[in-house]
Amino acid sequence: MAKETGKYDVVVIGAGHNGLTCAAYLAAAGLKVKMLERRSVVGGAAVTEEFHPGFRNSVYAYSVSLLNPKIIRDLDLSRHGLTIFERPARTLSLLENDHLLLSRDEEQARREIARFSKRDASVIDEFEAQIGRVALAMREIAMASPPEIGGGWRDLLSLAAAGNTFRKLSADDQSVLIELMTKSLGDYLDSWFEGEALKGIFGLEGVIGNFADPYQPGTAYVLLHHTFGEVNGITGAWGIARGGMGAITGAMKASAIERGVEIETDVGVKEIIVSGGRAVGVITDDGREIGARAIAANVHPQTLLLDLLEPGLLDEATHRRISNHRSHSATFRMNVALSELPRFSSMSDKDDFHFKGAIELSPSLSYLSEAYSDAKTMGWSRKPVISMQVPSTQDDSLCPPGNHVASLFCQHFQRHLPDGSSWDDVRDKVADQIIDTIDQYAPNFKGSVLGRQIKSPLDIERDLGMVGGDIFHGTLDLDQIYSMRPVPGYAGYQMPVNSLYLCGSGAHPGGGVTGLPGHHAARKMLQDRNKW
Repeated sequence: MAKETGKYDVVVIGAGHNGLTCAAYLAAAGLKVKMLERRSVVGGAAVTEEFHPGFRNSVYAYSVSLLNPKIIRDLDLSRHGLTIFERPARTLSLLENDHLLLSRDEEQARREIARFSKRDASVIDEFEAQIGRVALAMREIAMASPPEIGGGWRDLLSLAAAGNTFRKLSADDQSVLIELMTKSLGDYLDSWFEGEALKGIFGLEGVIGNFADPYQPGTAYVLLHHTFGEVNGITGAWGIARGGMGAITGAMKASAIERGVEIETDVGVKEIIVSGGRAVGVITDDGREIGARAIAANVHPQTLLLDLLEPGLLDEATHRRISNHRSHSATFRMNVALSELPRFSSMSDKDDFHFKGAIELSPSLSYLSEAYSDAKTMGWSRKPVISMQVPSTQDDSLCPPGNHVASLFCQHFQRHLPDGSSWDDVRDKVADQIIDTIDQYAPNFKGSVLGRQIKSPLDIERDLGMVGGDIFHGTLDLDQIYSMRPVPGYAGYQMPVNSLYLCGSGAHPGGGVTGLPGHHAARKMLQDRNKW
């Protein structure tokens, strides 16, 4: 076995956006960093590919909001080519023989909501203002490492800081935060609104990547998780990266290399070497042994603790908890190449502005519940929940002139099909069903499809190592967030083995293209480096 010992301070496993973020910060602090990526490209879920001749799009993750502005500044991503366009439109919700179109013009949004409920129009500003205040508090908490249960003085300080953030909220907003952390999204929305179409728009946020009924306790938190981002200084806004999501990780890669990170692709890691209770290196799939003073793993926490470590290194309680870590997908992802824009039956052909926002098929909470019930029974929903984005209306680099690309992000789809069949056997059938569903609202859609790219839950798991195809590396339930993520006692990025750290989405604050798990893990590693 070839050995490369004593050469590196840190080996980073996995070159997704969190791994790249972690590596860049460590290298900027003067550490010698080696990064190993199993795939032939860096970027993880944030990559852009040509999926049909002349047509490119983001393959998995497809929207920008949660990427933290501190990371954009610190890694100088704009200088390395990253440009983010804010989506100027907001949401077009497709309904039977109608639609609900919400723009960023508050007066227009209120008028449109009033078509369905004057009461809802009168409270929408209050609802969004309250969610916004709580989301800002959550952003502050997301920027700090969580305290360990039973930890020391540093954990007490972290807990006190979180408490101070909580105390800054009014008593009413504190109550809202508790409700959002514990209630079902359906119950929370029902307490505010009566219009089913409006509740459907907000309801979609609570089931994105989350295989749950909207009336399941805890689902309200996922709504909150998706609201504490920003684009170009605008809180809560969403946008697209010019050139697709691969532009984000391309800029991160350039930043990391500029700081001295060595990146090697097509190299998987099969084992973490542990000696004297410390992680001291890795063994690659091609048989090399690469030594390091510390290891940062941008992989699913179950992969790290159950597959890359020797059995017996975990105590019984930790082994039981990580084995039962819930990680399952609700997601079926598609990219389609189009000869023309969809023409929705309820919309005027003269106005294409709505294509610069989200187009959603989530007409009510009952529709979401039915989709979940279907998926539990047969593995996927007969009437799927669909969120569409057409980035080519803002980014003409993605396809030939006059054509378009669309991202389809669809829920609910089980990790394992109940009849034991494989997703490989049904993926095309399900994709056909999704296209047929859109065609009911835009009769030209099916005929305009020139090509498509399909990513089932199984594809996502195989491609990216996301167990169960879970885009969050573990369900964002109350018992799997903050000090409980990924398991109690190991929420502070340091894993059960000394000098081994988790820097991926399985760590706080969870999934989404935020960069924060990588940022926080690097911060912890730099605090610990004199102990290695």
